[in-house]
Amino acid sequence: MKKEIRVRCWIDLDGEKFFGPGRAELLELIQESGSIAQAARQMGMSYKKAWVMVDEMNTRGRKPFVVTQKGGQQGGYAEVTETGRKVVAAYQKMNKQVQAVVDKNKDLLKLL
Repeated sequence: MKKEIRVRCWIDLDGEKFFGPGRAELLELIQESGSIAQAARQMGMSYKKAWVMVDEMNTRGRKPFVVTQKGGQQGGYAEVTETGRKVVAAYQKMNKQVQAVVDKNKDLLKLL
């Protein structure tokens, strides 16, 4: 029997999920690709769902997480803002710290 302790951290705003592992991954992929559509494809989600997530982060966050430029000769692009990059970095740091606590408490699994 495989036993493991799993923890997923979400940040809630006004009692509703606002930021978590999926949004952190989405921002990382947008930063890498410069495209919300490409990031969505890599995650196996629709562009619409990714856009809704980005729009929610931009409108509910203190400052926008992603800026976009529509089409034109060079095509459009999306870029994660400094705020977005800082949030992802802080979220990843927190997750590493939480995982370290979980790892230190694996003895709990022996009791099950």
